[in-house]
Amino acid sequence: MDTYLKGRVALVTGGATGIGKACALALAREGARVVISGRREQVGEDALREIRAAGGEARFVRADVGRRADVESLIAQTIAAYGQLDFAVNNAGIEGPAFVPIADYPEDAWDDVLNVNLKGLWLCMKYEIPHLLKQPGAAIVNVSSVGGVNGSALGVAYHASKHGVIGVTRAAAVEYGGKGLRVNAVAPGSFHTDLSHRLFPTAIHDAVAAASPMGRWGELDEIASAVVWLCSPGAGFVNGHTLAVDGGFLIH
Repeated sequence: MDTYLKGRVALVTGGATGIGKACALALAREGARVVISGRREQVGEDALREIRAAGGEARFVRADVGRRADVESLIAQTIAAYGQLDFAVNNAGIEGPAFVPIADYPEDAWDDVLNVNLKGLWLCMKYEIPHLLKQPGAAIVNVSSVGGVNGSALGVAYHASKHGVIGVTRAAAVEYGGKGLRVNAVAPGSFHTDLSHRLFPTAIHDAVAAASPMGRWGELDEIASAVVWLCSPGAGFVNGHTLAVDGGFLIH
């Protein structure tokens, strides 16, 4: 266990499923007290039981990150429970319609995706940062995607939002690096999550794996380990970076 994380407080948005839950579990295993948020109460409670069964300390707060009042309440409840915030993993996101050309893409879907993936990210950081600045060694890890670096037909709003995550990360790294707050991002490739399975049906899983030089999908522990490292002193001079965890997909 990394004693640096023991007793510190980490917030993981979208922490009830997929990559978010894997990050919450990994941070809790390292001794952090974890707050997870999500929009579905029952799913959040299920994740909470899993984290606690693994020996972690965690709380669930229902929140839609696209709603300012929800984000304010999420941060307020985190501080009320633990008195501090050391790490924030801003992971909450949706994909929107996939494989719909730009000219046919629905305006309401664009608004929904940008509201959660980009405005939601900004709102979380807006209310996280004042508390993070009080803690030595604090860090933010924003979850982008390989879709935030490349282009494809997966959906214009998804790509735009995930590119935006990287832009916000870089801006924040410049603004707050000198104040002791590091801000980085990860760009996951293909991992077995509900979102990925909606985008890529089982019938094409082998083809998706073949798109990576490593010829396989990633394991959730592999992305979670990267996030934990970015929160650790080992990444103490890493700021404004987007770490691709993709088996080499982006260089293929």
